[in-house]
Amino acid sequence: MSQSLRLTTEAGVAHLEMTRPLRSNSFDLEAARAFEAAVRRTETDDAIHVVLLTGEGKRFSAGGDVGSMAAARDRGGYLQELADTLDGALQRLDALAKPVVVAVHGAVAGAGIGLMLAGDIIVAERSTKFVTAYSGIGLTPDCGVSWLLPRAIGQQRALQLALMPHPIDGEKALVWGLVSELVDGDPIGRAREIAQSLAAGPGASLGQARRLIRSSWTVDRATSGADESRTIAHAVTTPEAQNLIEAFVRG
Repeated sequence: MSQSLRLTTEAGVAHLEMTRPLRSNSFDLEAARAFEAAVRRTETDDAIHVVLLTGEGKRFSAGGDVGSMAAARDRGGYLQELADTLDGALQRLDALAKPVVVAVHGAVAGAGIGLMLAGDIIVAERSTKFVTAYSGIGLTPDCGVSWLLPRAIGQQRALQLALMPHPIDGEKALVWGLVSELVDGDPIGRAREIAQSLAAGPGASLGQARRLIRSSWTVDRATSGADESRTIAHAVTTPEAQNLIEAFVRG
């Protein structure tokens, strides 16, 4: 698909793998565009029930490619286009009515945190380091980090990560609620196992449950409740739900 990205599909799982290991899977504009195209493919392919997101090499993602920013003739214009393109892709991934499983390792920095938080279940290798990194080069959060991070771990912890240069480790990330699960050695294998299990389950209802929870931040209680009622009323009419309900009633 692209030198920066590999998209493969098997048994209902779309494996989206970032493939710029020598650049710590950071994003230049070409990589951001490739990522957006891949997310669009997962939206429209009905054979895809779950998305698995991983990074090749020693690190999950360093966020934006600082080298590409420095090389741009119009740094402000380039960085805005890069941030807008990648954030647009992440918003699409966030709104996807299909579960997203993420495996992280090595380091997650800058926009890589926004990328990671587009996932519903995040499996981290225990030694992974998490750092916002923006202030180290005089920049500010992008790609949804300032919106997603406080919702994941609370405002004060998010401010600590944003304002102080010190990374946190996997143990603290788990305690804070930044990741779902820690493993020793092979987070991709564990994340693939989870993704395959989800893909074998009631895909439509899992996807809608994900959509309901992730969209609830932007609506009031009444709107969310009405959406839940419409969604469950439709779900009960599907063959998938009818078969599962009949099996449940039969015991």
